[in-house]
Amino acid sequence: MSERTAGLMAFTSTENVSFGRPAAEAIAEEAVRLGARRVFILASETLRYKTDEISRIERALGNRHALTWSGMPPHVPRAAVLAATDAARGIDADLIVTVGGGSVTDAGKIVALLLKHDVRTIDDFEPLHIFVDDDGNVINPLTVGPDIRVICVPTALSGGEFNPLSGATDEAIMHKQGYEHRMMAPIMVVLDPAITVHTPEWLWLSTGVRAVDHAVETLASHRSHDFANGLAASALRLLAEGLNGVKANPADLEARQRCQTGTWLSMISIIGGVPMGASHAIGHILGGTCNVPHGYCSCVMSPYVLKWNAQHDASRQPQISECLGQPGVDASTALHEFIRGLGLPRTLGEVEVGEDQFQKVADYTLLDIWGRTNPRPVRSADDILEILRMAA
Repeated sequence: MSERTAGLMAFTSTENVSFGRPAAEAIAEEAVRLGARRVFILASETLRYKTDEISRIERALGNRHALTWSGMPPHVPRAAVLAATDAARGIDADLIVTVGGGSVTDAGKIVALLLKHDVRTIDDFEPLHIFVDDDGNVINPLTVGPDIRVICVPTALSGGEFNPLSGATDEAIMHKQGYEHRMMAPIMVVLDPAITVHTPEWLWLSTGVRAVDHAVETLASHRSHDFANGLAASALRLLAEGLNGVKANPADLEARQRCQTGTWLSMISIIGGVPMGASHAIGHILGGTCNVPHGYCSCVMSPYVLKWNAQHDASRQPQISECLGQPGVDASTALHEFIRGLGLPRTLGEVEVGEDQFQKVADYTLLDIWGRTNPRPVRSADDILEILRMAA
């Protein structure tokens, strides 16, 4: 009898995903369903002051809307998250709505956690974040999650809205750290393609490559399985078609929704338990430590990680090339050509990361939750340095 694959898929506390409907309409209905009376909106500064999208949501909520807060910087610095938490605490928020990119999404989920743990100072963050011990074990100290739920309306494609994991940067050491609890996942995700037309092209496309990277590292993982691979392959095809469609015509809402659906599919395997690899681990550090935009991290690193892994074992990579429409081409080349075709950066030099930063990036990568789960084993900082030099 042949061997059977055994595994376990975990799911989060997200109850609903709305797609293709106006965000204001979906949020207002969910607020009524939940009985929320003091809704705190954490919004993109651009959407709040340069469009009418946030005011539409405020009007739809009516007297359930208590306060809107904006101004979350990239990579979610602790000080800004604390300021948002204090604002939500001040109005005794009973529901948090995030409307914006990945940093806004991450911040909203962490705000809910900080309210539960009564965090009032920067030092109070310290006992809550994930860390890696001296033996390389990932330790999550959280046993108690938030009570206040979150609705996420993403305007980019990094996919964090589906994840119970969020990141915030400790500015003192410039290290982005993870916070994770099942109840940090939003109760509802609202995928409204129309609200995303305000997102700058470079941000939409680059975060789309971040979602591509989710699918790529799932397909490349030796800890994946048929269910996860099926989701990832579908995600990669949808994202490739959708991103090229938006590049050709930014007003194409069907292509935008295809990108959102692909992002959603790309996240299910991650939250289900399939670990990501070195591209994600290095990317977390390039963002928090070197201030590289989230999506650009995957644009630069993912093809080089594939190439480095292929030197060890390329057996799982042909499906990646097939999903990108280039069967028979090595996966790193196929992905490189796809990213370049979108007009996005492909080297660390293009995102202003110099060799003088490589050692710190390598050292911090080993402390990341996915620093040791790459399909080609990462045994030391020297392995990460080898990848970084390929990407220089």
